[in-house]
Amino acid sequence: MSNQGKKYLKFGAVTVVILVSMGYLAYTGVQESKSYYVTIKELQTMGDGAYSKRLRVAGNVQPGSIRRNGTHVEFVLMEQGQSLPVSYSGTEPPPDTFKDNAQALAEGSFGKDGVFHAKGIQAKCASKYAPQQPGSPSSGPASESPRSMTQATVPGASAPAQ
Repeated sequence: MSNQGKKYLKFGAVTVVILVSMGYLAYTGVQESKSYYVTIKELQTMGDGAYSKRLRVAGNVQPGSIRRNGTHVEFVLMEQGQSLPVSYSGTEPPPDTFKDNAQALAEGSFGKDGVFHAKGIQAKCASKYAPQQPGSPSSGPASESPRSMTQATVPGASAPAQ
């Protein structure tokens, strides 16, 4: 084999090794970051399969169940009469919208102790994001017209002539 052929063979072998390595890293990265969304009822019927998977579970925070200790929080999620105790030990404190009756999503793993061990939580306040009912008056400064804001904030200001 010529010198030129040996160079192409070495280059091809190195290229194959790099491509296989990148493929392996991509595959393992996807497997590690993959999480399954399940309901509380589905989680409780999964059996031993629930202990080995990364899961996401949603529900409403049971009123009075939130116990805080720094960034560690314990609470109970409720969904259609089913409850799930959750222990959150993430690096960041829970969001400001994490309150009683808030909709919450916990991501982590289910322990053999019957507690869901969350590494991350998301929460939203249902009333804050609910659409405005037709015919109900808007409130707050955003709903005021510029003219009424000027009149309200500048003493003695008169309405502009039209």
